Parts: sequence; C-alpha cells; structure tokens
Amino acid sequence: MIKSRMPARNALGDISLLYVSVLLRAVAAEGGDAEQLKARFHLSAPEQAAVDARISIPRFMRLGHAAIKATGNPALGLRMGALSRPVDAGMAGLAAETAGTVAGALELLVRYSLLTSHNSRGAPSFQRAMKTVSFYSIRPYNQYNYFVVDSVLAAWTQLIRHMTGRYDVLERVRIEYPSIGQDDLFESWFRCPVEFGAPTNDIRIKASIWELVPAQAQRGMNEKLVNLCEQELQRIQRGWKITDRARHHMAPLLVGGKVSVDVLAAKMGLTPWTLQRQLAEEGSGFRQLLDTTRQQLAWDYLKETDSSLAEIAWLLGFANPPAFHKAYQRWHGISPGEHRKILRIRKN
Repeated sequence: MIKSRMPARNALGDISLLYVSVLLRAVAAEGGDAEQLKARFHLSAPEQAAVDARISIPRFMRLGHAAIKATGNPALGLRMGALSRPVDAGMAGLAAETAGTVAGALELLVRYSLLTSHNSRGAPSFQRAMKTVSFYSIRPYNQYNYFVVDSVLAAWTQLIRHMTGRYDVLERVRIEYPSIGQDDLFESWFRCPVEFGAPTNDIRIKASIWELVPAQAQRGMNEKLVNLCEQELQRIQRGWKITDRARHHMAPLLVGGKVSVDVLAAKMGLTPWTLQRQLAEEGSGFRQLLDTTRQQLAWDYLKETDSSLAEIAWLLGFANPPAFHKAYQRWHGISPGEHRKILRIRKN
C-alpha cells in the first residue's frame, strides 16, 4: 500500500501561459492545428489568461513535444523565438525593451525571470564580464525539452534584434544537449557558430552590440516598469517562508550530492547557525527539509519524466541508486519502479 499522496504542486516548477501562447502561434505559423492542441491540453484561451496564470513545466514540455509532432518541425523552438515579442516575457520584457543598453535589458530579463517562470533545478544567469546570458534547463535532456532550450536562447536573440534592428548580434551559442543533426539550420538562424554538447546553454553577445542603445529606450518609462517588476518580485518572495526560500536554493544543489547546510546557508546569505535556527522556528530542520525536497522531486520525476532511476538518484544527490530505492520505500511503502507504473496508469 502506498503511504502518501501526490504533492498538490508540481515540484519541478511552472511557467507562464504567455509562453504557451508563443508556442501555439508557432504551431499555427507552421501549419499545425493549434486549436486541436488547446483542446487536447485543456487550454481554453491562453492568450487571454491572466498574466500570472501558469502551467507546470512538465505539462509545458508535453505540449511542446505534441506541437513538434503536429508540425513535423523538430526546430520549432527557433520558430518560437522568431515570433517572440518583448511582451511575451511579461513586465520584465517591457522593462528590458525600454532599458538604456542591450546589456541592461538582458540583465533585467534575468533578474525578473521569476515573474514568469520557476524552475526548481536552477535559474538563468547574467555574466556582464563575459557578455553572456545563460539558461538552466531541467536535465537529463530528451525529445521533450530540447525545444525549451532552443526557444529561450532564440527569444533572447530575437529581443536583441528587435532592440537594435540588427541581425548579426551574437558571437557564439552553446547548447548542452547533443546535436540532433540540424547544426547548419541553427547556425543559419543564430548567424554564428553553435556548439552542441556544451557545458552550458548560453549566448555570447558581440562587443559592438553589448552597449548599444535600444530603439525603444526611454529612461522614465524604464524606471517605472522596473519599479513594478521589483514590487512584483518582492510580493512573490514575501509569501515565502524560510523553508520555501531554503527549498528554492536547495533543489539546484542536490545534483551529484553537492548540498550541505554550510553550502545552503552561504547560498542564502546566512550563517549555518542562523539558517538552522530559522528553520527550527518553523518546525523544520536541514535534514527534514532535504528529505521532503527529495521526496517531492522524486515523485514528479517518476510521474512526469522518462529519466531512469539511476538518473533520478543522481539528480537528487543520492550516493547510489540503492540509497534512492531505500529512501523511496521509506517515503511511500513501495519501490520507485513499481510506483512509476502506478502513476503512469493513473495518468492515462
């Protein structure tokens, strides 16, 4: 008998319906049946949804995979990027569009990414010295999430092109997943070398583009939009307890067993003692939080992905697959393999 019920919220993260609207526009542009996809995934009118409406990342990946099958275009993510507008990134996109420089625009997109998406495994990053913007995707890679990487890198590139009126804006692109045999298409679209099987997903902007003033730059409007973004970010984070904040920082550290109370505390800008005290005040502790975070993520990995049990064990920071099996049996009274079968049956 299974001891516990499925967590109410998907632990892997969620994403704004703004991105769903971009995906459906790309499907229509490719001659696919966007209305059929909306009906299949119970998306009545995502283009009219509230700006804070979201779907889970696994559901978005399944939608993207279905869209690729419907259009026959494995590079649909590039099409999404080409059709992306600043407003498709919400208030952060509008703030970016009015920024004083291209670099400032990209920095705003990264700072306020939480307004439109939350990936439990990591977040985008901005490296000013390297003129680079990086995207963290849920791993391991498969046919369900290639398009996510493509669409994000392409959307960033499209924003730069929109702001500058120039197309030759990148020095190079790096993509973590291995080549899918469309290297020439990607290099033609990005207009620069593209490295597959790279250590990260990122774009490096040309030095001549980095400090250009966007066509829509407007200091007063930008200050107002940035203020609104900051208020919204603080509103989201104010609702977090210390356990929520700790879990947010803990999940990306799990991979390969990199998490410890010292590392987590440093990530949160606290001393280990302060973190432990604050967790205790909420009736939790580091070990308890680690256990529940792993438990929530394990359930969603089994239900929503095709990752092997060995891969899931590594992603959750277990020393080896048997240690993961033992923990899962303790959590749910059933082996992860058997539980995956049950979850798949219920899902279908």
